[in-house]
Amino acid sequence: MTTAKQRRLPEWLRISSRLDHGESYEKVRQVVKDNHLHTICTSGNCPNIGECWRAGTATFMILGDICTRSCRFCGVTTGRPLPPDRGEPQRVAVSIKKMGLKHAVITSVDRDDLTDRGASFWAETINAIKEVNRGLTIETLIPDFDGREDLILLVIRARPDIISHNLETVRRLTPLIRTKARYDTSLAVIHQISRSGIVAKSGIMLGLGETEDEILETMDDLLASGCTVMTIGQYLRPTRSHLPVAEWVHPDQFRKYEQAGLQKGFRMVESHPLVRSSFHAEKHVISGNEGKDRF
Repeated sequence: MTTAKQRRLPEWLRISSRLDHGESYEKVRQVVKDNHLHTICTSGNCPNIGECWRAGTATFMILGDICTRSCRFCGVTTGRPLPPDRGEPQRVAVSIKKMGLKHAVITSVDRDDLTDRGASFWAETINAIKEVNRGLTIETLIPDFDGREDLILLVIRARPDIISHNLETVRRLTPLIRTKARYDTSLAVIHQISRSGIVAKSGIMLGLGETEDEILETMDDLLASGCTVMTIGQYLRPTRSHLPVAEWVHPDQFRKYEQAGLQKGFRMVESHPLVRSSFHAEKHVISGNEGKDRF
């Protein structure tokens, strides 16, 4: 493990900007631009944007690009969002068709300004995508909707193949990095997803000051809630106003956590410094369902 006091990124986190080019990358970029869409790839400063866009995949962010929460790890803009764009669900659906995707990932900002926190808009978007893209598999990375079961149920009833909700960090650090979300609320969201028979997925970041024991305890909490797919990545500070990185975790340690998670019972664990929630997401549909009864 390497402390974050070093100014330069460690070797394993350096990505060449030259990788962010190519025909597929430009195609995705142009479709997103032409249809006035938002992606977490750009809004969240994802380090894998080059690899994913060159592969013709993207994670669409619905309900605008302004979040009502101000979590200390997140690069998405905080403020007062615009009203939902009623044409967005159809534009997302058509864009996915144009890109020729076989698997799509949808996420959103938190919309605490809306009565239903945006849940009905989520359901509308999933249904529009399914209508236009037959045979497509869909992953949704949802906010907590304040833990309201009735709102989470709206997404569940739209039947995406995976519903992911990120725990983000260990219990002790949750109040430090998440503004409104609560550790136990997130576990309850994951438990409701799992009970529905849909693959439940979650992710955390390392390098915020957590201990190994806390990470292993978090794995146990997720498994007890019915989570079958887990992602683990390195926290990267979006700007100087965000929480500083406490530690650069070595790839060997990430591999150790991957093995620990698999031994504990996860169907799949993606664990690497550059892993983000939707990285290799197309693999998680099959892996998350292995050995899992669906209702």
